[in-house]
Amino acid sequence: MEQQLQIEAAVENLPQVLSFIEHPLEIMHCSQKTKMQINMSVEEIFVNIANYAYSSHKGNVSVDVEFSSDPPKITITFTDNGVPYDPLSKDDPDITLSANERNIGGLGIFLVKKMMDQVCYEHLNGQNILKITKKLSAS
Repeated sequence: MEQQLQIEAAVENLPQVLSFIEHPLEIMHCSQKTKMQINMSVEEIFVNIANYAYSSHKGNVSVDVEFSSDPPKITITFTDNGVPYDPLSKDDPDITLSANERNIGGLGIFLVKKMMDQVCYEHLNGQNILKITKKLSAS
């Protein structure tokens, strides 16, 4: 099953995006831990798009949710027409350093990569396409 939400890439629209993703997770009887991981990942990605993709002008983001039952998994794809940016191209932060010693940035996408089973990015036809996949565990 697949669902799509077209929405303005604005931080104030985050609750609508999270609500949109909540329905498939409920249908799949997803565990609370997995829901939390998915919601945190969606928040990180959406807020980054809202803050950085379009610089000074406004733009939209498409959020596509696809879920399957065999094996149970969810794939969420974010597509925007903003500035090309591959968040996976940066090195992971050195988490052995203290917060004061680390460079600013990169921790959010690092956590997304740790919480999701698969994260991939491509720039295709002038669009940023970031896809996250998570195997679902029952509650």
